[in-house]
Amino acid sequence: MQGTVRKRQFSPGMQASLFQSRFFFPHRHGAADGDAPVKKSHFHLDLWFYFTVQNWVLDFGRPVAMIILPLEWFPLNKPSVGDYFHMAYNVITPFLLLKLIERSPKTLPRAAVYICIITFVMGASIHLVGDSVNHRLILSGYQLHLSVRENPIIKNLKPEALIDSFELLYYYDENLGHSMWYIPFYLIFFLYFTGCFTPIKEDNKMPLSAWLLLGPSGLYYWYLVTEGQIFILYIFTFFAMMAIVMHQKRKGLVLDSNGLFLFYSFSITLALIAVWVVWLWNDKILRKKYPGVMYVPEPWAFYSLHIKSTQLVKEGI
Repeated sequence: MQGTVRKRQFSPGMQASLFQSRFFFPHRHGAADGDAPVKKSHFHLDLWFYFTVQNWVLDFGRPVAMIILPLEWFPLNKPSVGDYFHMAYNVITPFLLLKLIERSPKTLPRAAVYICIITFVMGASIHLVGDSVNHRLILSGYQLHLSVRENPIIKNLKPEALIDSFELLYYYDENLGHSMWYIPFYLIFFLYFTGCFTPIKEDNKMPLSAWLLLGPSGLYYWYLVTEGQIFILYIFTFFAMMAIVMHQKRKGLVLDSNGLFLFYSFSITLALIAVWVVWLWNDKILRKKYPGVMYVPEPWAFYSLHIKSTQLVKEGI
């Protein structure tokens, strides 16, 4: 019969697939978009601002808040203010990473993104527990510039098997936790970076807001690399970013404002790390804790050795 409109039928599986693609990636660009005109990119001021603020407050601010606030407010057998900061970080950061991936102009592998986010949350949660106990040890006299077995408060533990338990705690905190936290974190940034290229030359510049955020962002990543002891992961990521830039340049593509912001932030981080290492190059005590070619001391170990120890001497403790 003329005028009859046939409705297109979808199987339950097809309907579920369509729902997932629209719900999780509403701004996806597939192969069908290849003929669409290239849109001018915009700097994600909101996301980069949220990243910068929450990184400084919830990550760097954790140990600072624990040092400043009175111990009576947060007993040693209860969660500290730093723990609550860490819990908030573990919720907010994955959300921001997902929003960043959502805004990528390039279709990114969904499975890789999900695995990265899941692993990130697991690693950050492991670190939450280890870091919580570790900071309580600091309040009890633990010295970060010494190894676990060299610390005075650990040496006298009885039975000696307890020392092995504290070394296991250190492994979960500084090795396993950091690896599961930072590897997916940098991988997501790298995946996003691969989509930050455009043929529009006018997009190859940053707005004033990006320049204002550049210093705090680069300084935070310096803290992240040095305190997290992830220089190798960072430098490989940075070299991979440089290789992508050179490869895309041959195709006539340039970085947009968001890609430039990431690239410049990591460049500032590298310069700050170089200055940090040169400054502490001849520190014999830190050299003993960080032997080998990759000598990148932790800022809190420097604080424990050169600032806190000086304060204790002045106070006569």
